[in-house]
Order: sequence, then C-alpha cells, then structure tokens
Amino acid sequence: MSKQFIIPDTLSRYPVVAGEKLQAWDSADQLILDHLAEHETIDKRILIINDSFGALTLALHDENITSYSDSFVAHGGMIHNGANKKSLIESLSGLEGVYDFVLVKLPKNMSFFEDILCSLTEHLDPASQFICGGMIKHMAKSSFELLGKYIGETSTSLAVKKARLIFATFEKDRVSSPFPKSVKIEGFEHPFCHHSNLFSREKLDIGTRFFLENIPKRNYDSILDLGCANGIIGIKAKELNPNAKMVFSDESYMAIQSAVENYSKSYVGEAEFSWTNCFEDGEQEQFDLVLCNPPFHQITTIGDFIALQMFSDAKRILKKGGLLRVIGNSHLRYQHKLKKIFGSSKVIAVNKKFMVVDSYKR
Repeated sequence: MSKQFIIPDTLSRYPVVAGEKLQAWDSADQLILDHLAEHETIDKRILIINDSFGALTLALHDENITSYSDSFVAHGGMIHNGANKKSLIESLSGLEGVYDFVLVKLPKNMSFFEDILCSLTEHLDPASQFICGGMIKHMAKSSFELLGKYIGETSTSLAVKKARLIFATFEKDRVSSPFPKSVKIEGFEHPFCHHSNLFSREKLDIGTRFFLENIPKRNYDSILDLGCANGIIGIKAKELNPNAKMVFSDESYMAIQSAVENYSKSYVGEAEFSWTNCFEDGEQEQFDLVLCNPPFHQITTIGDFIALQMFSDAKRILKKGGLLRVIGNSHLRYQHKLKKIFGSSKVIAVNKKFMVVDSYKR
C-alpha cells in the first residue's frame, strides 16, 4: 500500500451524547479507504456519497473531495468532526463535472440509491472508478441489479470484518432520474411531490393516515410539523387552522424539498422550512402546537433516541400551555416517555396498531 488514509481517532457520532458507545464508522469505511490508498489520487476529483459522520470525508480532507449527503445529521457530524463546510453538498443538483473516483456508502433505501445512480450517469466516464462499500448484512440483491442497470458490470472484493466493496465501470447511457414522483392522496386536491429519500414515498403510510384523522382544530397562532416528511400533516393542520403560522422541519433535505413544493401548491401564504436535527436550535416558547410522528432509526441504528430528543425539543419550544401531539406504534409506549418529560400525558386515540398521545407544557 503506497499510502494510508486514516480515520481520526476522535471521530464521534452526532448529535453528541454523553457516554455514547456506538462507533462513528464501520469496517466498510476502512475498506474503502484501504482500496483508495492503492491508487493515485493527486489532482483527482473524488466524490463521496452517504458518509455518515465523516469517516471518509475527514480521512480524505487533503484530497480534492466533494461529499454529498441528504442527511442533516450526517452534515452535522462531519462539521462537528472538523470537515470543511465548502466540501459538503446536500443536493444531487450540486454535482458538477466528471469525477475520477466515486465512493458510495450503500443506502438502505433503494429508491434513493436509484436516484443517486441516475444522477451520477451525468458525472461519470469509462475511466471513473466507482466503489460502493457496505456491511454484507445490508447488501441487498437489488443494489447489484441497480448498479448493473445504470452503471455497468459489477465485481466484489473479499469480505473483511463483515464488510465488502462492490466495483463497477461506467458503460451505460446517461439517463434522467424518475424522481421526484407525483403521488395522488385521497382527500387532497393536489398530487404530492415525493423525492426519492422520502419515507413512504409510494403511498400514504397507515400511521400518517391515522394521524390525519386526529389533527386538532383551534385558534392556534403557530404550528410546527416536526419531522415533516412530505409536509402532509402540516398542510392538514393549516387547512384546519388557517390563521396559524406554519413551520416544517426535517433532517432529510429531500423531505424539506418535498414539503416546500407540496405546501406551495395549496397555500400562497408564507411558511418556514427548517433542515435540522429534530428542532435542536429552535428558540424557546414559540409554538402553540407541535405535531410529531417520530422515526425510530438513524441510518441502521434502531432506537427511541430520536423520538426522545424530539419530545425534549418540543417541550423547550412550546409556549406554556402549548400542546405536543404525537403518534407512534402502540408498543413503543410513548405515553410513558412523554409523561417523564412533560409531567403528564394522555392517550386520545388508538387503533389496532397506533396510538395518539397528548402532552401539554405546564
């Protein structure tokens, strides 16, 4: 190996949690870096896609890199760990020119992966080195099929510490991405714009459908759709509370893009859209109502830590007497977790799978 690219010992996950035991990188990151170290990178353009917390971006900081991620948490992690903000982009439209090396951490969402690959066909040539890395247990058959369809023939490395690389040579035609897609949802006049990394992008999920039946109608001044996805919950809340100032937030840039377009189809009035982690930088006591359908995973890590931060952020940003209304799978028992944070909670609706819970800020 002619050189080494080293993952910083200080690399940490984001947001920073005291006593965090989870590692901020995996074996696939190191495998990608070890492979790249065998190649000449001077004066080469390197594109990094889906770096989680900066393992690749920080190790390659002296190279000519561009690092793309849809995730605010990933951007926050990279910046927290010392990445140069100028090397980071949040939209596939920010890709420019042809890249000599493309380093991809495989996403779980195959629609997102397809969108990425279609976009990359404008930025590759046959000399480009295309390298995907991932943990073997997360490598779906469909990822190989998509690579074969849009990039070219694939080959793989040997497995190292349960990780593997996939190599591909660009030999296909340039194509336009099929995303975003237009999806008609019953009860709404205009079709919804769904970008590729959106949750439940093909149709309305059953949890959101139940939540739509339980949006409160009062004379609210300000409403936050926390973790807004396509914005449908906030749009329904605006319909029921037409005088309310609306704010939408999500950690996915594509979710914010979707929500902006979907809201603009229905309302001429202004709304605010915040690409952020939960609502970590929000000012105190600014909302009368916060509506929240929390996710239960960060990349491949499953847990309630995101929901708990959302609940804590909601308590901080709600006015006294303000309401947080949450939906979740009944087995998650959010009513007990909300009671610990707010001092009280009340289940106001249930069905076979979900429950809707209220907590007021005292």
